[in-house]
Amino acid sequence: MNEDPAKLSLSNFLAGESNDPLQAPASFTNWMRVGAWAVELYEPELLATADARTMITYGGKPRPVINLCSYNYLGLANHPEVLVAAREALRTHGLGACGSPMLSGMTDLHRELERRVAKFLGREDAMLFNSGFGGALGTISGLLRKTDVALLDNRSHLSLRDGAVLSRCRTEKFEHNDPVSLDTALSRQKGRRQLVIVEGIYSMDGDFGNLKELIRVAESHGASVFIDEAHSMLACGEHGRGAAEKFGVEDRVPLVYGTFSKAFGALGGFVAGSKETLQYLRFYAHPYVYSCALPSVVIAAILKALELGTSQPELRAQLWENAEYFHTQLHSLGLDTGTSTTYVMPIVIGDRERMYRLGHELRRRGLWVAPVDYPAVPQNRICFRACVTAKHTRADLDEALNILSDTLVPAALQSVHAEV
Repeated sequence: MNEDPAKLSLSNFLAGESNDPLQAPASFTNWMRVGAWAVELYEPELLATADARTMITYGGKPRPVINLCSYNYLGLANHPEVLVAAREALRTHGLGACGSPMLSGMTDLHRELERRVAKFLGREDAMLFNSGFGGALGTISGLLRKTDVALLDNRSHLSLRDGAVLSRCRTEKFEHNDPVSLDTALSRQKGRRQLVIVEGIYSMDGDFGNLKELIRVAESHGASVFIDEAHSMLACGEHGRGAAEKFGVEDRVPLVYGTFSKAFGALGGFVAGSKETLQYLRFYAHPYVYSCALPSVVIAAILKALELGTSQPELRAQLWENAEYFHTQLHSLGLDTGTSTTYVMPIVIGDRERMYRLGHELRRRGLWVAPVDYPAVPQNRICFRACVTAKHTRADLDEALNILSDTLVPAALQSVHAEV
């Protein structure tokens, strides 16, 4: 492959190049070697807690950074009460669950969390997954069948798309947050069971799902709606019940899906709904049936995080205050944050080589943002993703803004002059 490595992406290495399916394509290995300077920005080692300021490895050495790379939206991952609850569960229940939920992995703590999540969301029951990705995949693939149709927003998370593929149902895509496009897609698949799959907050764009309008269109076609609240649960809505609560559509969505790896500060996923539907899912969601249950130490931490997240609304208030401030300042610098209106903010660069070069400069300056490349985003929207949390101080945010101003604004001006 003789192409410029900077023009290639992961989509160029999907075909096998040898007779051995267990061997990586040689062109991919060479691409990784040539682009090692870019790859270095991925999988950095976190040397401390996922706090607003933390320590990572960079250039083989510890580097203190302002952390805009974490989903720890409410700061619960390292809350003292959460850690105490985890330590107590470690003492009473040990480390691993050592079994599938169906066979031996459930404990009294798991059942208590199911009850608490169901009560929090006003549903009859809840079930827990050991992975947010696996939970979304398992829920979709466990409910849809070959004769059904999944209609996905074209910015849907891969877990949702993979779930639809695994179910072997028909799939349709509609333009991002576009009710007219959804209506057209639904009209093409009349006479079949249809499930419209959207998100509360889109993880790369940082915008809310257009829930009211999309649900209205779905209902006009008799279609059901599934909302993935991964990035919105506990961080949005008056009581923390996500985007569905914020936009007043909770009673129009029969199932609630969310994860414990964002605002809860832990890991795993959950789905809440009717007892009948969840009883069915417990037997047909493969990631639930055939993998180990969440460790009790994690369950205990989530129980405490749920208690804190629901009893301290000031955490959500601080998160949104920080997000609004950071948005305003980014816009004043002339930086492109796309359609984001939340605490998840893309900072669009639009060029792969420039993004990686600037990523190294930001990291050298002590700012940790996530590089996001195609196919996670379109080629012309290659970006950094910044996640603001409730635990960032104004000093943290101002220092981050100064670094961005010194690094990205001159680069953006140079890009404009080069195009002229």
